[in-house]
Amino acid sequence: MKVILVNGSPKAEGCTYTALCEVAGALEKNGVETEIFQVGASPVAGCIGCGACAKTGKCFVEDVVNEFVAKAKGADGFVFGTPVHYAAASGAVTSFLDRAFYGKSAVFAGKPGAAVVSCRRGGASAAFDQMNKYFTISGMPVVSSQYWNQVHGNTPQEVRQDAEGMQTMRTLGNNMAWLLKCIESGKREGIVYPEREAAVRTNFIR
Repeated sequence: MKVILVNGSPKAEGCTYTALCEVAGALEKNGVETEIFQVGASPVAGCIGCGACAKTGKCFVEDVVNEFVAKAKGADGFVFGTPVHYAAASGAVTSFLDRAFYGKSAVFAGKPGAAVVSCRRGGASAAFDQMNKYFTISGMPVVSSQYWNQVHGNTPQEVRQDAEGMQTMRTLGNNMAWLLKCIESGKREGIVYPEREAAVRTNFIR
């Protein structure tokens, strides 16, 4: 089993990374392989809804999104981390997720997902809600913790002093490992992901 943890902060080893490392440590203690995927500081283009990826399986923009989607096909679960910018997920991770998820439900459906947000003081719950929307529209079980998945601090050192936040990260990792093992056990017993009905698109404009 493998979980990819996506660092949506431009800072490779900042506060978001510190939180994700705590989750990764708990996962690894439970025998789950982890990889931290860095979105990076280079600009990430937003989705233009062209539909090219539906035909080719790849976004026409060659950047970290295609690299991530290729890795995602072989992963069993995901944790997406973001710093809080103006009470929302960062612009880079929003563009990244818009393109990673657009038209690619088959890559993510049935695989557990979780969001982690890092803030200095406020806006965490709004950003957390935003991140969870990607999972619930894609048929992903959403992994919870003992509190909303957030840490507080202006530096990695301050984040490590957030004892409740760090414990929340460890609990998240333990809970995700437990769910992954439950899914694996179910597959061995012949329990498969439900077959989806053909999509119904309702347009209320007449």
